Amino acid sequence: MRRPALRHTQRGVNLIEIMVAMVIGLFLVMGATTLYVSTRKNSDVDDSIARLQETARYAMSVIESDVRMANYWGMMKDGANFDNKDGNTNVAAGANAGALGASTSSNYCGAAYATATENYLEATNNNYGIPNCTARYAASTSADTLTIRRAATATSTASATQLQVCSTHKGSSVIKSSTATCQNGEIHNLVTNGYYIDQQSDQGNTVPSLRRKTLGDGPSFADTEIIPGVEDMQIELGWDDGDGQADTAGAVRYGSPGTLPAGGRIVAVRVWLLIRAEQADSTFTDTRTYSYADRTGTAVNNLNSSATGADGKQYAPNDNFRRLLVSRTFFIRNVTGT
Repeated sequence: MRRPALRHTQRGVNLIEIMVAMVIGLFLVMGATTLYVSTRKNSDVDDSIARLQETARYAMSVIESDVRMANYWGMMKDGANFDNKDGNTNVAAGANAGALGASTSSNYCGAAYATATENYLEATNNNYGIPNCTARYAASTSADTLTIRRAATATSTASATQLQVCSTHKGSSVIKSSTATCQNGEIHNLVTNGYYIDQQSDQGNTVPSLRRKTLGDGPSFADTEIIPGVEDMQIELGWDDGDGQADTAGAVRYGSPGTLPAGGRIVAVRVWLLIRAEQADSTFTDTRTYSYADRTGTAVNNLNSSATGADGKQYAPNDNFRRLLVSRTFFIRNVTGT
């Protein structure tokens, strides 16, 4: 007897199964989206911190190379006894004179600011201290400034448009003449660099920057931006007890600029830089209080407020910018001359 053929029936998914599948899919999409957003946020934070670190490394490297070479004068071992500086009071008129005529633009940053070779390193405390040379935009009113004087490492030929150093073993002189002679010596361009913090930068008026006044051709001073994103610079000077050795044992004390005791000699510089992100992050609030160098007083939220007087005050910004505080100590190679 033949059996009847089995009828195969087809079934679809019902409404409940569709709803369950949709809910599962929705959870998967939400999980993937949350993971993406979290990963993207962490990546943005890591990228912002990396940029802060890179800014700090570059700014410190520029200052370090300059500080370490302070008081380098070629064949001369010290800049204290240079002729033809401070208004040409130490030399008779002649081929090597005329470096500091009253009308020369090399004096625009203050009388003998360019050529005070005896002061190979100077700093001011909590104020903009480059006399007569205004900041490029608006100087930070409570940051320190740092000035370094030295000779360029490379030798040069006599020039009528550069302040230079004629360096010999017996003596040295500041010169500015294409016909100047330097018998038994060598000619180097004079280097004078003044570092300061500007509230603005070439990128805009909301981004602070580290800038430098640099003695150059003319002779005159040019103002150049080292890097944007540097909000504050504080300086401490390390000095020895008279032995002239640039080492940890010799630098017996660190102090703010202007506190160098009689008989001391600067052998080291300690630099703090506060690096600030160039753009605010609405998901972040900087609630830290920054205390460093002589910033130990009652906290303020504005480093440039004349109303609160930010000099020597801790800094509590309470805003949406990420920051990084870095510090390094640099020893001067030529503390006793070359």
